Amino acid sequence: MSTAEAVVRVADLRLPGSRTARFEGRDHGSGVSYFFVDNDPGQGPTLHRHPYSETWVVLDGEATITLGDATVVAHPGDCAVVRPGVWHRFVNTGPGALRMMCIHASDVMVQENAADGTAAR
Repeated sequence: MSTAEAVVRVADLRLPGSRTARFEGRDHGSGVSYFFVDNDPGQGPTLHRHPYSETWVVLDGEATITLGDATVVAHPGDCAVVRPGVWHRFVNTGPGALRMMCIHASDVMVQENAADGTAAR
């Protein structure tokens, strides 16, 4: 693999109509996947869970994170980890953009949504 092939451009990973990027490791020869989140105030995913751990690193802004029965607030430089099978979500509760990495300990993303009980990949 050449150096040029090893670089994945965030613009190529953006979700339709969003500033957030989705990287699935299997597509790029990596054992991890991630979301590079860029959310406005009030935005965030619905309650969901994964069969593997997920680690969040806040880069900019403020995230209120629900981990099972606990709620915590994270700021730039903070890190939070959710264990496999634990229902979780986050929302941007700051006044500006929330930028964070959501690292999935899997080469593909597997998600079960609480609202409708559906599993998604």
